[in-house]
Order: sequence, then structure tokens, then C-alpha cells
Amino acid sequence: MKGIILASASPRRRELLRQLGLIFAVVPSEIEEEVKDGEEPREHVLRLARLKAQEIARDQHSAVIIAADTIVVLGGEILGKPKDEEEAFEILSQLSGRVHRVFTGFCVLDASDGSEYSEAVESKVRFKHLTPEEIRGYIKTGEPMDKAGAYAVQGRGSYMIKEIQGSYTNVVGLPLCELVEVLARIGAIELYPNTGS
Repeated sequence: MKGIILASASPRRRELLRQLGLIFAVVPSEIEEEVKDGEEPREHVLRLARLKAQEIARDQHSAVIIAADTIVVLGGEILGKPKDEEEAFEILSQLSGRVHRVFTGFCVLDASDGSEYSEAVESKVRFKHLTPEEIRGYIKTGEPMDKAGAYAVQGRGSYMIKEIQGSYTNVVGLPLCELVEVLARIGAIELYPNTGS
């Protein structure tokens, strides 16, 4: 089996891969996550996932690289990671009582032959109505500050979520169902390894 590299510093993505029992190295990408004018959400996450994978692949010869990018979209606007507490308050106030979309694009790149497999997954998330006090209390935990959309579905922010349509792991940051299908198809993992029993 080829070695697997996760091109992300995200502890949430690391934990998701560990849940699958995968052994992998972490080599974070340093690609700038800028939004291009007129770029659609799917185009945006797929472009960044590919760029991240390609950046790490330059120094690899045989590994399978997994890269991803996750965004929160409300209306037509991409909501990134808040720059400060004031912006976190603004983002969470916008999400309060509304449905937003979460897109994760991922790229699996086989450095041995340069082949790439990319996909974008969309989930819909509905927030409860939040009071200003609830939002400020959540911000005080520090959890929103490095998260797209200023919340963590798998953390304390879970209490704000009324409903998810689609993949839960996609909202966390890595759609495992779709990712595992790709990894198994290219022979990077065995879904049911022979245990010898």
C-alpha cells in the first residue's frame, strides 16, 4: 500500500481519518485561500483542494495525497474564517435562524503517476435562532475563530444546529463516504482487510 499524506493542519480532518483506522502523515499546505471574483462555490473548493494537493505532490514520488477545502455559503456569499470576534459575531448573526450550505472540495492525488480525483460535496445546515447573548457566549469559548462560518458542528457549536441535510462529515470538513470510495477505487486503502480469521 502507498503511504497517505493529509495536506491539512486541520485537527478535525485528522480525527476523521483516524476514525477510519488510516495511517497517514500530515504535511500542511500553505496555499492562499483567496476567493476569485465570480467564482462559484464548487469551483472555489475544487480549485483550492487541487492546488493544495499539487503543492505537496511536488516533494513526493509515491504517496497518495488528500487535500480539501471547506466553505460556508449563505445566499450567494462565501463566509470564511472570522478575522476577529466582531466578525465572528457578524457571521453567526447572519446564520441565526437560517439555512446555509457547506461545500467541501477534496482532491486525491497519486504522486507516483500524477493522477487526480476530485469531487465537491454539498450539505445544508439550519441554525436555530440565536440571541446576541448566546452568540457572545459561544465566541468567548474561542471555538469560532479558526472555522469557516465561525462554528464547529462537532464541538460546542453543535447546540446551534437544528438540522443537517446531507453529509455530516462534510460539514466537519471531509466527506468520508465520497473520499473512501475514491481511495478504495484507486487501491490506496482496503475497505475490509483480511484479518486472517
